Amino acid sequence: MSFFERLKSAASAEWRAYTEHPFTNALADGSLAEPAFRYYLVQDYLFLIEFSRAYALAVYKSPRLADMREAAAGLSAIIDIEMNLHVKLCAGWGLSADDLERAPPAVEMLAYTRYVLDAGMRGDLLALKVALAPCVIGYADIATRLAAHPGALAATNPYSVWISEYAGAPYQEVAARALTQLDGLADLYATPAREQDLVAIFKEATRLEAEFWEMGWRQRLGGVAD
Repeated sequence: MSFFERLKSAASAEWRAYTEHPFTNALADGSLAEPAFRYYLVQDYLFLIEFSRAYALAVYKSPRLADMREAAAGLSAIIDIEMNLHVKLCAGWGLSADDLERAPPAVEMLAYTRYVLDAGMRGDLLALKVALAPCVIGYADIATRLAAHPGALAATNPYSVWISEYAGAPYQEVAARALTQLDGLADLYATPAREQDLVAIFKEATRLEAEFWEMGWRQRLGGVAD
């Protein structure tokens, strides 16, 4: 079992709550209320700004030039590709990139991004990559599952563009590289004595990912919790 598979196994409950959250299922069948998706997408734009800082930190934390290049490529993928999807989708609601950047941050967005940055500041590159993994690798897993849902990629599904972006080859390759690098770093730095600490980071980051979906899911009820 690879290092990432061991992380998933140890955090199976958290992983399932994240990757099978009702918000994601509603994306697949197109039933998600538009205000919920819009709120999520705006917060995710702010999230990606902070995640870009985490990838910049990964460059600093990298012990090898190859790791620096990998972190720089991840930073470029976020700023030059992924964030453009958000701008494109939000333009349909009359929101500009400046509007997105000025949006008030949600508590869930701040909690998650601060946790990732703190894990990276306190730890090494491996700890930071473990904290990043639920997002980077998890979105690829989620999108692959959603894309297999009947009608998920149909033009009649308002969320087909989002699903296609993360299920498509370019993003899947980004996730695959992240997984390969994570397992490679673990081979170098994940001693048996340290693995439980890394599992704890992974569990918390995964839990915060699920909270991010829940943040958007609540908006279908006008922001009121179930």
